[in-house]
Amino acid sequence: MTLALDRTAETTETLGAQGIPAVAGVTVRVPLVTGDEIGYANLDHAASAPCLDAVRTAVDEFLPWYASVHRGAGFASQVSTRLYERTRDILRRFVDARGTDTVVFTRNTTDSFNLLARSLPRKTSVVVFDTEHHAALLPWRGPNVRRVSLPRTRLAAVSVVDEALAASPEGPRLVVVAGASNVTGELLPVAEIAAVARKHGARVALDAAQLAPHRRISLRELDVDYVALSGHKLYAPFGAGALIGRGDWLRAAEPYLAGGGATKLVTEDAVVWNTGAERHEAGSPNTVGVYALGVACEQLAANWAAVGEHEAALLERLLKGLAGIPGCAELRLFDAPVDRVGTVSFVVDGFEPGWLAAVLSAEYGIGVRDGAFCAHVATKRLIGTTGREGQQAVRVSLGLGSTEEHVDRLVLALRQLVARGPRWEYAKVDGRWAPVGDPRELPPFCA
Repeated sequence: MTLALDRTAETTETLGAQGIPAVAGVTVRVPLVTGDEIGYANLDHAASAPCLDAVRTAVDEFLPWYASVHRGAGFASQVSTRLYERTRDILRRFVDARGTDTVVFTRNTTDSFNLLARSLPRKTSVVVFDTEHHAALLPWRGPNVRRVSLPRTRLAAVSVVDEALAASPEGPRLVVVAGASNVTGELLPVAEIAAVARKHGARVALDAAQLAPHRRISLRELDVDYVALSGHKLYAPFGAGALIGRGDWLRAAEPYLAGGGATKLVTEDAVVWNTGAERHEAGSPNTVGVYALGVACEQLAANWAAVGEHEAALLERLLKGLAGIPGCAELRLFDAPVDRVGTVSFVVDGFEPGWLAAVLSAEYGIGVRDGAFCAHVATKRLIGTTGREGQQAVRVSLGLGSTEEHVDRLVLALRQLVARGPRWEYAKVDGRWAPVGDPRELPPFCA
């Protein structure tokens, strides 16, 4: 019998003839404070990406079969176990992992790095840029953790890592680096940093949360040891992520959580823990989330060329539009232009970022992010490089559901706000800007 759930050979669902995987929510219309409705312009993909249509279809198909994985004799349990374990192979292929690499399912990138931090050998030296997302910045603790400032050139960034590793004490060493900045979208010199790390006998952990939804990743080509990613960034918003990489540190570490599934044998006096990925996957896993993550990765992997072309065209349009906004200053890690994904942060003279985001939503139906983006050090420092003061910015992040109309609407909205201001009155409510007497109603299912 062939199960319909075995989607290995299934035709990729696409949006139009461009080969861009379709996402849920592209037809959603949102209310404006003026009483009108407009199609929602989701320009906040870097926070959480919408669900792929193919993922939603796959999850709906799977749910009647959903059961506990592993050790279950029931047929539904066998179906769930097969899909759960097959996703490990999908993720290995997605990041071009080595055959011996371990895939541990987690909740997200933050969870993955906390797991890795718990698994480091004693006295491991860690080198990390202080401009990293908090998920990659905060898990590392102890006297051997060295946070280094990111210079304004890629070449200098490699040199800083080289110098930091040279100054590290003898013993295990780890470099933590983002593939793409969640503040600016700029790509960091991961392969070059990995080459320097090898010279010092160090391992490299790649934060791919912002890179994986946009670009093909190869652990082999980059020569990194670990990669962490999140399903909610990869168009699979069902609460799963993964840590993929070398298994020796993970096998030697105490289980991340103590409980069923992590154990091989429990007696009155002792516990024998599993040695594989299950060692760090105690408790009933998020089987639906894991399956959704695998489907999303397959969809993206089958359409990288189209995904890249779509995003590059929109990014160019966005950057040109923002350059024409009076008083608008883009945040950049590096002085010279570098390769980047579709994420752009900026400040506009005379306008508080939270206020801008509230007006863009209420009057134009545009969703953006404001704040420091869980990268407080980076955001504050980059604002300073523009000659402005402040700790918060506006971030626009493009994705598969983004269109030229969304970009043009944003640029036009900013021009109008700079020229004539808002059409509604706004005030802070519990620390956040909001329309005064906001007439918009949430959907009935929010009641």
